[in-house]
Amino acid sequence: MAQLEVKELTTRFHTRNGIVHAVEKVSFALEKGQTMGIVGESGSGKSVTCYSLLNLIPKPPGKIHSGTAFFDDTNLLACSEKKMRTIRGKRISMIFQDPMTSLNPYLKISKQLTEPLEIHEGIKGKKALNLAITALEEVGIPDAHKRINSYPHEFSGGMRQRVMIAMALITARVLIADEPTTALDVTVQKQVLDLIKDRQKELGTSVILITHDLGVVSQACDTVNVMYAGRIVESATTSTLFSSPKHAYTRALLKSIPAMQSKGETLYTIPGIPPDLSTPPNSCSFQPRNTLGAADLCLTDRAPELAELAPGHFVQQCPGCLAGERLAIEA
Repeated sequence: MAQLEVKELTTRFHTRNGIVHAVEKVSFALEKGQTMGIVGESGSGKSVTCYSLLNLIPKPPGKIHSGTAFFDDTNLLACSEKKMRTIRGKRISMIFQDPMTSLNPYLKISKQLTEPLEIHEGIKGKKALNLAITALEEVGIPDAHKRINSYPHEFSGGMRQRVMIAMALITARVLIADEPTTALDVTVQKQVLDLIKDRQKELGTSVILITHDLGVVSQACDTVNVMYAGRIVESATTSTLFSSPKHAYTRALLKSIPAMQSKGETLYTIPGIPPDLSTPPNSCSFQPRNTLGAADLCLTDRAPELAELAPGHFVQQCPGCLAGERLAIEA
């Protein structure tokens, strides 16, 4: 049985301008020790999917309309807030995209790092402080024994991101990482990804990695879910997705990787913009931007459903998005 199994998750936002269909019928399974990537453009529903699992979407206007998310034997979507507090931060942790807004500017780093240990593990005093210092050292912060007494504003953006990673890695069995390496340079980025991978080997921690960086996905993830307009359009192992992408949107994302372009050649970009999810089309949502398939063959009477083309390889069944040349890329 999967450590985390999500079925038909649907989350919407009820606004003055209408209902925004942010996430529609999203399903996936995360195995113990596995790293699963979620990729797609901004607004595709990646972060809202994971925020929904931890009951972190603002209510109102947000509302989880349907679905289940079983973590061990607990349905996260049906948890009371009291029950969720015993899971969030202890058994499932999240690294947020903006570290400055995630850290309390009035509290020292020492307090913010030891708090999860005190609340969830009952570890206090010098022992908790030593564990916090070790966590900072593991994410590459120099002079951790001194810096632990600093305030967030005394750290750079990249350093604050490392603090968030250290805080999340202290107790987690499942780690949700929302663009965890955004503010880090390439060298530190690799160190952080290696640290997360080492944690997986030691404790069997499972990771959901939300990112725009397909290079990171190819190196760090076992499986990948590609999201567009609130839905998963393709899901496969990383090697399968990079070597044999089927959906036109997946092929467009891969073609957009700068390294795939010849020197001096104009960089490929996906034309147009994603649809307005307050008035989602009852058809193929990618049809207006489909230049790598056959837009004239896209479904116009209904939204395409996800189906299994091969074992473990799921793709939205839209004839227009499945048409076109195969883009072969080595993972």
